[in-house]
Amino acid sequence: MSDIAVTRRGFDTLTRWLLGAQWRSHRGRALVAMLTIALGVGLGYAVQLINGAAFNEFSAAARSLSGQADLQVRGAQPFIDENIYPRLATHAGVAVASPVLEVDAAVPGKNMPLKVLGIDVFRAKRVAPDLTGVPRPDASLDMLAGDAIFLSSAAQTWLGARDGGHVELQNGTSPVTLRVAGGIVRTRPGQRIAVMDIAAVQTHFAMTGKLSRVDLQLARGVDRDAFRQTLQRELGGRLVVTQTQDIESRTDRLSRAYRINMNVLALVALFTGAFLVFSTQAAGVVRRRAQFAMLRVLGMTRASLVRQIMLEGALLGVVGGVLGIALGFTVAALALRFFGSDLGGGYFPGVDPRVVFEPVASAIFLTLGIAVALAGTLVPALEAARARPAPALKAGSEEAALAPLGTPWPALACLAAGAALTQAPPVFDAPIAGYVAVALLLVGGIALMPRLTAIVFRRAMQPRNAVATLALARLANAPGQASIAMGGVLSSFTLIVAMAIMVTSFRVSVEDWLAHLLSADLYVRMASSGDTGGLRPDQQKQLAAANGVAHAAFTRASKLTLDAAKPPVALIARELDAADPGATLQMTGDALPPSSWRADETPVWASEAMADLYGFRVGERVTLPVGGANERFVVAGIWRDYVRQTGALQMRIADYRRLTGDTTATDVAITLRAGSSAAQVIGAIKTLPFGDALEFAQPGEIRARTLTIFDRSFAVTYLLEAVAIVIGLFGVGATFSMQTLARAREFGMLRHVGVTRAQILALLASEAGWLTLLGIAMGCVLGFAISLILVFVVNPQSFHWSMSLHIPWTMIATIACVMLASSCATAVLSGRRAVSVDAVRAVREDW
Repeated sequence: MSDIAVTRRGFDTLTRWLLGAQWRSHRGRALVAMLTIALGVGLGYAVQLINGAAFNEFSAAARSLSGQADLQVRGAQPFIDENIYPRLATHAGVAVASPVLEVDAAVPGKNMPLKVLGIDVFRAKRVAPDLTGVPRPDASLDMLAGDAIFLSSAAQTWLGARDGGHVELQNGTSPVTLRVAGGIVRTRPGQRIAVMDIAAVQTHFAMTGKLSRVDLQLARGVDRDAFRQTLQRELGGRLVVTQTQDIESRTDRLSRAYRINMNVLALVALFTGAFLVFSTQAAGVVRRRAQFAMLRVLGMTRASLVRQIMLEGALLGVVGGVLGIALGFTVAALALRFFGSDLGGGYFPGVDPRVVFEPVASAIFLTLGIAVALAGTLVPALEAARARPAPALKAGSEEAALAPLGTPWPALACLAAGAALTQAPPVFDAPIAGYVAVALLLVGGIALMPRLTAIVFRRAMQPRNAVATLALARLANAPGQASIAMGGVLSSFTLIVAMAIMVTSFRVSVEDWLAHLLSADLYVRMASSGDTGGLRPDQQKQLAAANGVAHAAFTRASKLTLDAAKPPVALIARELDAADPGATLQMTGDALPPSSWRADETPVWASEAMADLYGFRVGERVTLPVGGANERFVVAGIWRDYVRQTGALQMRIADYRRLTGDTTATDVAITLRAGSSAAQVIGAIKTLPFGDALEFAQPGEIRARTLTIFDRSFAVTYLLEAVAIVIGLFGVGATFSMQTLARAREFGMLRHVGVTRAQILALLASEAGWLTLLGIAMGCVLGFAISLILVFVVNPQSFHWSMSLHIPWTMIATIACVMLASSCATAVLSGRRAVSVDAVRAVREDW
């Protein structure tokens, strides 16, 4: 037993010695690998923390609005007739029914509306007691006062209001002045809401006879699911019976693609880090091949050698993962503090989340970091263990160690599997198969490089000058080492090309869409007023008759709930030419002519998201909760919409007014009279009695604002492209540094036969240049293939819109030139140390 213990202590000492020696010899490369893993883990962990905190807080806020309600009855449209309330209140199995009228009221000078809840205080105290107002002790009747409003703490701070003071809201174009009567019992941090008596809300916001929902608390012993199904059958399709969980489900579906895409972008850095670990470990194993062979001769087993090398990789993963967790937590805390929870997504409004440490998520991302490092180390470790000691002790056996990398079949299998997965449907509304296809194409392309390198450079070996001949001969006869050096360039440039094509295609498509959409000279809209009114018919006539206005096209925007588990879809009523809808909408295919629908059918034009989420097809007859129960609609065309990924329907405004009786308008597109300027027309409209309640924008302003938001949303993508360039150059530097040190004897022999130091440096620059050129060429091909998946698979499955393909040739060429020059310079700088070794000392080991 004592001998075994001594042996174990000896191996433990050897392990520590080898780890220390590796760290001291290659500290810089290890730090780069660890920082790359830390970056990938940190970005992914930060996105998880931010979205998790925001989603949890948003769900808690939604539950607080529902209180202790078991079910909610809502309308397919935003508001329902209040006559449904007594029917529900007296329904068998219902203990308490609480009516609620919820409106988003515009606040002058603010770009966000205030959520105002109208409640029956006596009913609400039993269903949602936290949402009742807290009046002063001497003014308890303020709960029923027509001019009293109760504000949450966040709303008071936002509005700068105090108890006893006044706040001004807006109903359409009419001001609404209310007295602040107190606070609310309990709300979530950052939740900006107000509470009023329900009759007061109906009066002030012109909602007489309307409700938003009725909260139901069921009698004890009633089966909620069975009751819900029965009640839904009784009420029909115009009313929807939901639970609080349905709100969370809608939010989850709405933000899922956004969250997944953010995480995938973060994992791009982690994947690149895995390849950098692989190239660093592979080059290190090849360089230490003779050392490992000597250890095998001295008694180290294959299993011990694999453990030793895997331990080196695991330590990189552990340190990188821990640094990444700390980085991610810090980034999440700073992002939530300074930028809020949306990160450009806009899915979690009205919440103020706080980042908290998540043990499960931390363990998952730490495991990912370690797994990535181990995956990058596994192949070099297995090769080192398989190598036979005797041949490995000889100089010049390095390329034999990399021979298995030249087998093309695994690479071709990855490419074939990736191509097949592009045809797979989305999973849970997310393009999981598309992302796997991208990863397989990238892995397959990189794995194919040793064979491709050998083929290309052997055919390129033509009589040239000495430096070029030596460079091409080296690359042709050592394709494994060449591929490792080129791997960083290939992976980073591939991702750069793919991302650049995808972003450019999206941006150009949005620009074309805006140019098609913004055909008027001036756009007028109500201030951010949610659903509290619009321009009345008399106001519309005044606006259309304003000096300088040739034509005013009015639009009414509303919402429809077609599925309780999905977010509402937008319903947009506007002036549309049924014979030529493409004049107003950007159609994706042929539209249905008016002759193809019957006289009793109303045409609607569906967005691409409606086709994906609800299966709408051109010519299909559908039923919508608009107008009477017997109304029939026909899908007359599919159009492109880059704003509403949850779906949108457009219909003629005359049809909308006929079906709903709603004659108001929320937006106006104005065509100017010849000789009139936009400034003159804006001035004329502002002189109208309601002119101050309107917002004005010209097409150029809308286009510039939209593209600014677009660029801000893709800032993370641009950052990752820069990171990919840096990582690629680090990979070139790390592998060339290792290879040039390993080739010190080769360079010494060249010096002996008369090759100068400058010529050797030129040789290294030439090798790097040829390799980078091949990497850039292959990266263009592979990046283009991956961009096709991003443009035509990932984006349509994620956000339910299509785009046209556009390639940024100038950007790609510029980045290619920068990488080519940087790679040559990096290779020369990395090789100066090996070239400086005395020529006799460099070749002495071979004598």
